[in-house]
Amino acid sequence: MYIIVGLGNPGEEYVETRHNIGRMVLGALIKKNKFDDLERNKKINALTTEGKIGKEKILILAPETFMNKSGAAVLPLVKSKKAAEQLVVVRDDLDLPLGRMKITFNRSSGGHRGVESIVRSLKTEGFIQVKVGISPSTASGKLKKPTGDDVLDFIIGNFKKPEMEKVKKIAKTAAEAIEMIVTEGRESAMGQFNQN
Repeated sequence: MYIIVGLGNPGEEYVETRHNIGRMVLGALIKKNKFDDLERNKKINALTTEGKIGKEKILILAPETFMNKSGAAVLPLVKSKKAAEQLVVVRDDLDLPLGRMKITFNRSSGGHRGVESIVRSLKTEGFIQVKVGISPSTASGKLKKPTGDDVLDFIIGNFKKPEMEKVKKIAKTAAEAIEMIVTEGRESAMGQFNQN
């Protein structure tokens, strides 16, 4: 069974923040596949729903912990390194411009606190990450990512109105990438979605 985790922070005030783009992708995936809405699972302190993509059963999970404690919700569900290979973690990435995404497997957290928490909890980096860009870029595509003290304010800041169109588009694309990971495997999905 694939477990799809959308990283973010719980609570109304974080819904449209850049750090919550992982949860936004879950929303697009749930809508596209007509899954039931997320419901609270008290045992693991997360919102969950289940369904099928193709013939594969999947569990969708949004931890209700803050970002740096995300591993606590994932740990009860992923009991082995083999099981971790079918874990897909969807998260924001400052090193990619808004509107771009990248699929990786068995890579470091790149300093992302939510991913660090999952790596610490599972004692492995052997899972799939769907990294969704959140940084602004110039017209020519040069990244203008925040640095130093500006990073925190930026990631927990809301997307600006003009950015929301790109957010919706990339959330749909990332949802398609997840479907391909589940139905055709991560290598195929990387080949298709990591090109540009």
